[in-house]
Amino acid sequence: MDPKLPIRSLDYTVIFARQMPAMREFYGTVLGFPVHKELGSKWIEYRVGSNTLALTERGAVFDDPSPPVGVLSLQLAFRVAPGEVLTCASTLKERNVNIISGPTDQPWGHRTLFFRDPDGNVLEIYAEI
Repeated sequence: MDPKLPIRSLDYTVIFARQMPAMREFYGTVLGFPVHKELGSKWIEYRVGSNTLALTERGAVFDDPSPPVGVLSLQLAFRVAPGEVLTCASTLKERNVNIISGPTDQPWGHRTLFFRDPDGNVLEIYAEI
């Protein structure tokens, strides 16, 4: 750690949603993340472990041009226990989520499962094996 930048953790993540209603449905209902705080229709926060995952729309503070829907903007990785990756895959399939890849045991020591949210961002569920 750089003593002049004493950053110890990443505990707040903001996604600038391109399809806010679909993204709220996906993260809140499909993935089942509990709502932490809602500040109107354009800002919602979910608790994911010790992290807060917020969804917002462009324009409140930042108004950069939005990449087209379906174009990869970010990847999020959610860690589970090794035996839970397959369960997650089955549950996501039951909830009509298209699995891109996995579950797969990777040479770097992770069991991975990849899928996308409604905006096209890549999501990963992984376990250290």
